[in-house]
Amino acid sequence: MKAAVVLLPGLNRDRDMIAALTKIGGKAPATVWQTDTSIPDVDLIVIPGGFSYGDYLRCGAIAARMPVMRAVADKAAKGVMVMGVCNGFQILLEAGLLPGALMRNASLRFVCREVKLEVANANTPFTRGYAPKQVIRCPVAHHDGNFFADADTLKRLEGEGQVVFRYAEGTNPNGSINDIAGIVSASGNVLGMMPHPENLIEAAHGGKDGRPLFEGVLGMAA
Repeated sequence: MKAAVVLLPGLNRDRDMIAALTKIGGKAPATVWQTDTSIPDVDLIVIPGGFSYGDYLRCGAIAARMPVMRAVADKAAKGVMVMGVCNGFQILLEAGLLPGALMRNASLRFVCREVKLEVANANTPFTRGYAPKQVIRCPVAHHDGNFFADADTLKRLEGEGQVVFRYAEGTNPNGSINDIAGIVSASGNVLGMMPHPENLIEAAHGGKDGRPLFEGVLGMAA
């Protein structure tokens, strides 16, 4: 499976994401820059975390309007899998590829710690490496991760299985409604999540709880 990672000024998790995709997938992903108007023929596009454009205006607002994001949207519309982590999730929301919004953490503080996630829907390309309701560990590092959606949108997300990860066991770090930590698009090929699975894929990280996500999306899960 071929993958590409989107590079934007201010992102600081791009190397982590490239390393995870390389170690688990066996080959380095392609990289695309903010001004690129096309993306190579790939099966997966990843927008990593960080602070694109210094989080000016709103987190992800400037990045969402870069030429590369129009190319990402075109690929997503054709069924290519797209994954946004942390700032990447914020960018996908700003670009209209996912519903809802990410607000300032309820504590009004930057949060950097490990949380627990429950797999709310294991029947997606991104979560098929996990068991339903499985609880995993995953680190977070964000200031604006408080997911919110209006009542109708929330009802649709919950009713159609678009919520794929929830903060579990009282570890919600930001006040997200319904403990939502990750969602997929109605078509199921676009994932946005605040926690960082790429930072828990090997023993050197202290655990491998994030590894099944990559194995699933890269087609390696059983």
